[in-house]
Amino acid sequence: MILAAIQSATPPASPPDAKPDPLAGLRGIAPPVDVPWPPWVWWVIGIGSVIAVALLTWLFVWLARRTPKAPPPTPRQIALRELEDLRMHIRELDSYAFSVRVSDVLRTYVGAQFSLPTTSQTSPEFLASIADSPRFSSVDRELLATFLERCDMLKFARIEAHEEENGELLGAAAAFVQGTRT
Repeated sequence: MILAAIQSATPPASPPDAKPDPLAGLRGIAPPVDVPWPPWVWWVIGIGSVIAVALLTWLFVWLARRTPKAPPPTPRQIALRELEDLRMHIRELDSYAFSVRVSDVLRTYVGAQFSLPTTSQTSPEFLASIADSPRFSSVDRELLATFLERCDMLKFARIEAHEEENGELLGAAAAFVQGTRT
């Protein structure tokens, strides 16, 4: 009986030219068992994910606020850009419309640059308000007076102006804007 048990426990002899089976000793092993993670591991993963998303959001907002914004254009830059636009349309506009637009650009510039109510004043009122102002030199006052008188002649007297006269009017406005101190 012992001999029979030993013979049954030993594998049968294989033919001499057969290769040995490398998995022969593993045949009785069970397949892998799926072991779930404990609940605390899932909690740590969830809380860690929420913290990571919150930190990334904070970093994005911080970087967005940190980037410098471009400063708004100054009244001088705005006026020069509008005057250059008018220069391109000098042939298309009649003298009345051109003088209105040039006058509006200059009055808006002076109002924004010097905090004066230029757009709601007549030319004599505006010139009287800057007569004693130390912010305007005598050259500035003279240039403004000449400019406003020419604009008023074109707007109210409806005097016809040619392209070169409109160009001179535009040049006077540009000279004032470029030459005025900030």
